[in-house]
Amino acid sequence: MRAGRVRERFTGRIAGVGSTSGVRVVVGRWDDSPWGPFADVMLEDASGHRVLLAPDETVRDFVAATYSFDEHVLEPVSVTDTDDGWQVTTPSLSLGIVVGGRTPLGAALGLVPARVATAPAWCAVADPVARVILRGVRTRGTAGNDRREWYGATSVAAVTAVSGEWRGTDLGALAPVDPPCRFGFSSTPKRPSVTSVVTTIER
Repeated sequence: MRAGRVRERFTGRIAGVGSTSGVRVVVGRWDDSPWGPFADVMLEDASGHRVLLAPDETVRDFVAATYSFDEHVLEPVSVTDTDDGWQVTTPSLSLGIVVGGRTPLGAALGLVPARVATAPAWCAVADPVARVILRGVRTRGTAGNDRREWYGATSVAAVTAVSGEWRGTDLGALAPVDPPCRFGFSSTPKRPSVTSVVTTIER
């Protein structure tokens, strides 16, 4: 770690989904963070307009300093478990996510000890492989304001369906996350999925 830098870790799950309306959504469900549990939403619509939905100013300021958006919205963000997946609810967004079983990649990740898989050094080693097998995905890179970031994934489950509305317009059915989202140096995988991850940010 470079002198004078601080590393912060966020442990949770990231859901990345596309829809036939062209809206692509990335939901961060963080069980452990420097500020306790929280959820946030990054959304890009069919026109390329990027929106951050953050539950408070602390989350908004941190995420907006790390990623790029055209609009920031402060509003409650709730993510709850359902019988078949997640329900994401904000004043602007209603998103039901049906989660299936682990993907082959998820099974492979499960063979790596979690303390290894989530270490920045391992993420650096995994990055060239991720670039090849998952278009648009990176496991390390430079974020906004000269911040460095590492994604340490430990499992991946498939998303099999979505439903809901964004600002009163129906999202339509599940679709690939394509084109890739443009929030930062890495996109979520093209295949809709929920990834268990530890994100380390150095600032």
